[in-house]
Amino acid sequence: MEVELVSRATAAATALARGMGLPVQDVAVLHNSNKLALRLIPCEVFVRVAVTGHEVAALEVELAQQLEATPSPVAALEPRVEPRVYDRDGFIMSFWTYYDSAAPDPHSPAAYAGALQRLHTGLGSVDITAPHFLDRVAEAERLVTHRHATPALAETDRRLLLCTLQDARERIHLRSAAEQLLHGEPHPGNVLRTHAGLLFIDFETCCRGPVEFDVAHVPGEVSAHYPGLDQVLLAECRRLVLAMVAAWRWDIHDEFPDGHRHGRAILTLLRHGPPWPVLGALAAD
Repeated sequence: MEVELVSRATAAATALARGMGLPVQDVAVLHNSNKLALRLIPCEVFVRVAVTGHEVAALEVELAQQLEATPSPVAALEPRVEPRVYDRDGFIMSFWTYYDSAAPDPHSPAAYAGALQRLHTGLGSVDITAPHFLDRVAEAERLVTHRHATPALAETDRRLLLCTLQDARERIHLRSAAEQLLHGEPHPGNVLRTHAGLLFIDFETCCRGPVEFDVAHVPGEVSAHYPGLDQVLLAECRRLVLAMVAAWRWDIHDEFPDGHRHGRAILTLLRHGPPWPVLGALAAD
């Protein structure tokens, strides 16, 4: 969000929280992209804020409520307020428990894989309507196909992305893997290291598909601990994720910091061919 929007969103979240009886003396901005993540102090509440119209936030809240009945490792909604999406002053907001960070576990790859497996078990037990992961692929294809949506994308890069998206989609379809409800983007940026263990956050991208699509987002040392994976399918899902993210980086509305540089780095990887790295490894370079 731009500075002016951040200021307005922070004021709206503060006023709403105080109106619900939460003590707020200060607000820390924890993350700012297309959505805003705020920490309210001293009530220690985590607030996610987006411009009104981002309706998928309701899906995240509904899913969090259903997962509360399972032993899933997920961040909890804030218990002091009604569990729903709030709309105020042009913004929508959801309120969550704030967790202090804990030191990394020396066995974290195995712990990460175990937490993701438990999450998948929990997700498999809830009843919720969610899009298919290939719907997200289709969105990426539309971005690449429509030049007005990705005007800075060179034509050779456009052809590479479109061919990669279509080919990976077909190869994944041919594997005929079992599908279930997924997180959608369980990468390290969506995992909290807390004193209670690893907790997953940000379920706005939840979708249905093979578990390999989720595992494609985690570091290789983590996926090595996840049992029963189709390694061929996992590799194709990693290629697909790279191509999807590259397409988003060229979206004219993308707010990812230095997005075009990031997009060009992914295009270079796609040209070089397998083995396909995960996005976390790319971000660390």
